[in-house]
Amino acid sequence: MNQRARWRIGTRGSPLALIQTDIVRDALVAAHPSLAGAVEVVVIKTTGDKFQDRALSEVGGKGMFTKEIDEALLDGRIDLAMHSVKDLPTALPEGIVLPSILAREDPRDVFVSLKFKSLGAMPAGARVGSASLRRQAQVLHRHPGLKATLFRGNVNTRLKKLEAGEAEATILAMAGLIRLGRTDVATEVLEPEVMLPAVGQGALAVTCRADDAEAKRLLTPLNDDKTSACVAAERAMLAVLDGSCRTPIAGYAELAGRTLRLRGLVASPDGARVFTAERTGDAGQAPALGREVGRELRSRAIVEVFKDIG
Repeated sequence: MNQRARWRIGTRGSPLALIQTDIVRDALVAAHPSLAGAVEVVVIKTTGDKFQDRALSEVGGKGMFTKEIDEALLDGRIDLAMHSVKDLPTALPEGIVLPSILAREDPRDVFVSLKFKSLGAMPAGARVGSASLRRQAQVLHRHPGLKATLFRGNVNTRLKKLEAGEAEATILAMAGLIRLGRTDVATEVLEPEVMLPAVGQGALAVTCRADDAEAKRLLTPLNDDKTSACVAAERAMLAVLDGSCRTPIAGYAELAGRTLRLRGLVASPDGARVFTAERTGDAGQAPALGREVGRELRSRAIVEVFKDIG
């Protein structure tokens, strides 16, 4: 039985992060009814939240959304930490483990515009606002006449930027819109064949200290085996590619029975060069499949895309 009077979950303070933390808290209480009223949400401002006017690559990449939360976990200010999987660096800090990945929400991206009905309907010179090099590169690859412009901030902030005319369209994650109850703003759903998702997109992760056996016991029932297998393949691919926010990388795994299909993509930031790879195999070999896809992509793209890490 739970021996602590309270459990503190650390999270970013955006509306979406708070909703996602509520999802985790509800799952914890559903799995352990004795925790009702004993789970406290602790908001932690991260470096990535402090610099909203600059690209992630300029402020340190993915770790900028997790660094301060990791520090709070390691020094005992919180017991658990909620993250979007796509924000997690491929290697967790020493002393932190990931016992639980919740069932994935819709991983697709959506096109949002107040002026155009689809991405393909946008005329040359129209602007697509996004902070994601992955999204920018895939848009520019399919529609080289469009222009990519930097959009940072939460969903509401980006929608306000559209209304203010800072761009004609933006790309958002369907999972976030579902959780926020804002699917009404989606103009067009982009299938993976059009826009391959980010590694881990739509999935939530809960981390804890490696030496906290009680926390690991509490989190184990929240883990979704299907999502975990898919995420393991995607993150293994990303680790081989040494992926950061400086390189457009996409990866999406699907599971049908025991058969896992992983698709991966790397591109030049301008979308001029795109490399794809795919593997299918048993779910029990998910990390190995991910490494195979990563190695193929790296070997093919290293001269043109990965010069800086070659």
